[in-house]
Amino acid sequence: MKVHTASESMRMRRILCLQVLYEADSMDRDPINVLNDRIEEDGISEKVRDFATGVIEGIVCNRTILDETISNFAPNWPLTQMPIVDRNILRLAIYEIMIGDKTPPKVAINEAVELGKFFGSESSPKFINGVLGSVMQLILK
Repeated sequence: MKVHTASESMRMRRILCLQVLYEADSMDRDPINVLNDRIEEDGISEKVRDFATGVIEGIVCNRTILDETISNFAPNWPLTQMPIVDRNILRLAIYEIMIGDKTPPKVAINEAVELGKFFGSESSPKFINGVLGSVMQLILK
């Protein structure tokens, strides 16, 4: 039996959130409904369910500000033309950095870059890191 470290466990939670956001975005579905379907189908633990529910609800409630932030820091990439996976990794990370307040910003950026390496294109990690680096500069002012 493999023992998961705390960081692996948190990454798995973020992966679930990203998968939910991706499915909702690509199929024009409500992210909360997608999450509820996943919880029901996959038998997700209470701890993971609580984390994912809080994050997904937070992203849904703050989507306008998250998307405005992405648009401000990636002006050459309109949201509708941005790869779905990159757009949702950025939503997740910016939510964690600016609103969620449970994740240290450097950890949120690191995790977002890792998600970009795994799920995105070859250019995703650099793009994600650049946008989030700019977001951090704004926050640190």
